[in-house]
Amino acid sequence: MTGTERPTTADRIRQSAVAVSAVLAIIGSYLGSGAAGGTQIQNAANGALSASSTPIAPDGPAFSIWGVIYLGLVAYAVWQFLPSQTSRERHRRLGSWVVASLLLNAAWILVVQAGFLVLSVFVIVALLGVLARIFVIVLRTRPSGVADAIITDGTMGLYLGWVCVATAANLTAALVGSGIGSADGPAAGVWAIVVLAVAGAVGVVLAVVGRGRLAPMLSLCWGLAWVAVGRFTGELLSTEAGVAASIAAVVVAVVTVAVRVTRGRDRAALVDA
Repeated sequence: MTGTERPTTADRIRQSAVAVSAVLAIIGSYLGSGAAGGTQIQNAANGALSASSTPIAPDGPAFSIWGVIYLGLVAYAVWQFLPSQTSRERHRRLGSWVVASLLLNAAWILVVQAGFLVLSVFVIVALLGVLARIFVIVLRTRPSGVADAIITDGTMGLYLGWVCVATAANLTAALVGSGIGSADGPAAGVWAIVVLAVAGAVGVVLAVVGRGRLAPMLSLCWGLAWVAVGRFTGELLSTEAGVAASIAAVVVAVVTVAVRVTRGRDRAALVDA
């Protein structure tokens, strides 16, 4: 659809659901972060998600990316309300999945604040699956222009890349909290390398499948870089984890740029032909 089709009742319900869910997610984040008083998210669940809880935990400043993501989500909630976007097929296909991601986001904060660390893993894995589906829809539908590409593709890409890192950190925290692993035991460095290698592999897959999309790479590499900072300079030092996070970030960035450049050359070749 071009966006000129007359809006349906379903369109209005979808738009309103996205907007309400965005507001709920932001309120949940504000309350869950401890900004209004109470326990900060890094201190919830006995500090299991603090910057020094496991070798996979990003250093504190890494979480400032949520400000950018939430700003993008608010922009998307407004953008999909515009008359030129209301009846576009990509927003119709994205709507329910965006709502699901926002509700799962808020649910994760509530679950962690309640101290249910193991349950939080299931919630964030579900969130990751929803964001992966959103990524596929974004890839299969063309943006209506540069603004749509930045607001929709950019926001959802940043969201996905960061949640990839957050899922790895959350899973590791749950394992350590359950006594299955340790934050600084003899095998901690080995497990950190394995988990960070998997995170890097996911980043490579996103680069290839996404044909060199920059947004997922930027947020994923941001998270990995702050894992490295935390291991080299934070309370929980781990040279192995710091090096592994650094290498993973570099590999993801290089592969993404390489895929993007190669794709650009292929397009140029087709034009010349």
